[in-house]
Amino acid sequence: MSPLTIQNPVTKLQGARSFLFVPGDRPERFSKAVASGADVVVLDLEDAVSEENKDAARLAVTAWLSGTGHALVRVGREEDVEALTGLPGLLGVMVPKAENPEALRRISEAVERPVIALIESASGVLAANSLASVPGVARLAFGELDLAADIAAQPNRRTMLMARSLLVLASRAQGLPGPVDGVTSKVDDDSLLKDDLHAALELGMSGKLLIHPRQVAVTHDAFRPSDEEVTWAQRVVESTKGGEAVVKVDGLMVDAPVLVRAQAILARAESVSTAPTSSFAGTP
Repeated sequence: MSPLTIQNPVTKLQGARSFLFVPGDRPERFSKAVASGADVVVLDLEDAVSEENKDAARLAVTAWLSGTGHALVRVGREEDVEALTGLPGLLGVMVPKAENPEALRRISEAVERPVIALIESASGVLAANSLASVPGVARLAFGELDLAADIAAQPNRRTMLMARSLLVLASRAQGLPGPVDGVTSKVDDDSLLKDDLHAALELGMSGKLLIHPRQVAVTHDAFRPSDEEVTWAQRVVESTKGGEAVVKVDGLMVDAPVLVRAQAILARAESVSTAPTSSFAGTP
């Protein structure tokens, strides 16, 4: 991949907790999205842009990525991929309705950047393991609203549980980070967002697609282990340093899986930081 003046794009995309969408035809919001503190800004050339504004959006996005801007781009058509090739600020490409591994490989090779496979259909869910195995794919993401429409179901947690779990298993099997969960569409409902994040974390998902800057801080806070979790994890790790064959912490036997979980909590606590609160008003 071509060198960037920023963090390695694969590393950045794989470590990101928050992916904030911004319509590609609203260039005045690009920098404001960056200022929100989101780990990754996603400039959208697909659903968020009306048909008559597609060309203008593509021009705005390519202009910004040709200058000082850095972002992931959700593409909608072949012309988008062609326009993004060689842009210095391109972090990667988000491919909607991902179903075909070969198509993902071609796009990644064309833009010389990693791909986020956005899975939004029954075919995509069933092909998740194959999609995650493509060398250019950095991560899987979940689009529950489109999937619900595809299978004529309600986009609630119960009906989407199997699909989310399959994405988690496919990601793990192919050595990818936990997938990125879909959007919480009620942007002014922090309680719902927190509940959605908690449910996603329980399943093994490790990121979230966002549609408003106000969701960034809540998302980052959810991925930060609590003080109680960190204290427990530290005690578990410390308990294994004595060399004893069997130790207990809070009555729980500490074996290899418990130690791995504790180490993961401490790693997460070390990597996350508080996102700044955005003053940006209005739906992106």
